Amino acid sequence: MTAAGEGPWLDAAAGRLVRPYTVSDGRTRPTTALDLVSQVMATGVVPLGYLGPEYSEALDLCRAPVSVAELAAHLKLPAAVTKVLLSDLVDCGALTTKPPAFRHSPTDRSLLEAVLDGLRRQL
Repeated sequence: MTAAGEGPWLDAAAGRLVRPYTVSDGRTRPTTALDLVSQVMATGVVPLGYLGPEYSEALDLCRAPVSVAELAAHLKLPAAVTKVLLSDLVDCGALTTKPPAFRHSPTDRSLLEAVLDGLRRQL
C-alpha cells in the first residue's frame, strides 16, 4: 500500500501524472463567468463533502483576494480547469467573486503597451 501523494498519480521527477481535465471531471465550461483577472476570495463556508486536493489548495490560496490567472499558476493547472474548480466553489458558497476594476479601459492602448513592456522585461 502506498502513502497519500505517492503511487501511480505522482512522480517526483515528472510531477502530476493525471491529466489536468480529470481534476474537473472533463468539464471545460464553468457555471460562473470568470475572467483571468477576476478576483476570488474565500467566504469561510466549508463545502459539504470532500471535493479533492485541488479544491482544498485553491481555498487555501483564496484567503485573500487573488486573480484567477494567479491561482491557475499556483495550482499548475490550465486556466479552463481552474475556472471550473473555482466555479464549483462559488456554487457551493465557499468562494465569492468580484469582477476586475479597471481604472482605464482594458483595451486602452497605453495599458496594453505597459503590459507588453513589463512582459518583455521579464524575458
